[in-house]
Amino acid sequence: MKNNHNLFVRDLKTRHLVMIAFGGAMGTGLFVGTGESIHTAGPLGTLIAYCIASVIVYSIMLSLGELSSYFPNTGSFGDYAHRFISPSVGYLIFWLYWLNWVVTVGVEFIAVGFLMQKWLPNVEIWVWVICFSSIIFLFNFYKVKVFAESEFILSLIKVIAVSVFLLIGFGMIGYHLYMNGFEQTFANFYFQKEDYQGFFPNGIQAVFMTILAVNFAFTGTEVIGVAVGETKDPAKAMPLAINATLWRLIIFFIGSVFIIATFLPMDSASITKSPFVGVLELFNVPFAGDVMNFILIIALLSTANSGLYASARMIWGLAEKRTLPRFFSKVNQRGIPMNALVLSMLMSLVALLSYFFAPQNVINNLIAVSGFSMMLVWVSVSISQYKFRKWYLAQGKKLEDLPYKTPFTPAIQILGIIGCVISMVGAYFDIEQRAAIYGTIIFSTLCFAAYFISKRFIKNDENI
Repeated sequence: MKNNHNLFVRDLKTRHLVMIAFGGAMGTGLFVGTGESIHTAGPLGTLIAYCIASVIVYSIMLSLGELSSYFPNTGSFGDYAHRFISPSVGYLIFWLYWLNWVVTVGVEFIAVGFLMQKWLPNVEIWVWVICFSSIIFLFNFYKVKVFAESEFILSLIKVIAVSVFLLIGFGMIGYHLYMNGFEQTFANFYFQKEDYQGFFPNGIQAVFMTILAVNFAFTGTEVIGVAVGETKDPAKAMPLAINATLWRLIIFFIGSVFIIATFLPMDSASITKSPFVGVLELFNVPFAGDVMNFILIIALLSTANSGLYASARMIWGLAEKRTLPRFFSKVNQRGIPMNALVLSMLMSLVALLSYFFAPQNVINNLIAVSGFSMMLVWVSVSISQYKFRKWYLAQGKKLEDLPYKTPFTPAIQILGIIGCVISMVGAYFDIEQRAAIYGTIIFSTLCFAAYFISKRFIKNDENI
């Protein structure tokens, strides 16, 4: 993409896009947050929540494929909303996606600090946050190719690790089925207590209350919509990346959750210990805790890496639309929006401060903020794609000429919107998530106010 200063460098390849999608998604939500989901909704309820979330993310990614392959813009979601919904909504989407990632990056660093205390319990969490945030910043600092290669390596490590976990887990399920039979192997799924008998110990409503947190686990898949703006031959790379990513992610996520739900009792699942570690310890895998701890750290750093990259591009997009000072739209000779990168990195570290003020609730609240803002972004993608399709056909163009065509339009967009709305409504009935939801609503209101105030002082380019 071009601005008034320099150019982004199109150094990313299709293999980078695929691994960026994996890297952005496989983080805190899967490796840590799954335990809390099982504790809240139960094993079967969590599986149902993951299946619903899979349908949602699948529909959103199909819509994103059409938009991003035709308009491979680094501004991505905010730019599409600006073009096809309204400039004010585009402004909001830029900020919401930025908020999602600066919050997520902060959560990842906090989680890494918790995990490092397994080996060095006397070192404070903030020390690890500073150390690892510096490393992630350096990955994003030099060239986009350095970011891409670092993300490729980090993501490959955790893809291999999850693959091994799936092989061990399904192998153990087969062994238990042979030795103990069906009923005993899947005993975790059915509860027999004095006051309850069934599959949902906290009620079916707990499933809907959990969907928002589960959607957080899939957050990051869509970051390829940002990265495509710095990719070689985006019209060809984006469809390949989407097709290569979606089913693999769904299999990895649902497969992992099924294994965890089968072996980890609901009362043993929590957000303070990775359920992956808990399951491997039940299998008596040698050094399972230490090995998985290392893999989790890699996974979290990978997500933080993608998140910092994406959040910097959102600040750049706001400045490129002249709704932030042009200072943030500057791209240096290496193709890096350095001022936007520094701002996003500093704001991500604010999450560390929140940890000291509310250590018991910080991760849950931050996940809720991130998940709720992400749902609003996903809704905008569905609406933008629907309106883009109408605009495209009105120009007299043919669908077969699109680099990537979203199937089942408009049904797929309606499905995505309904799924996102269900997850947001379900989250509202969880008292612990309400404060974060209210906070996101207030943030959105302030964004709209800021947009209309800024129009009085900054000339906005509102052309498609």
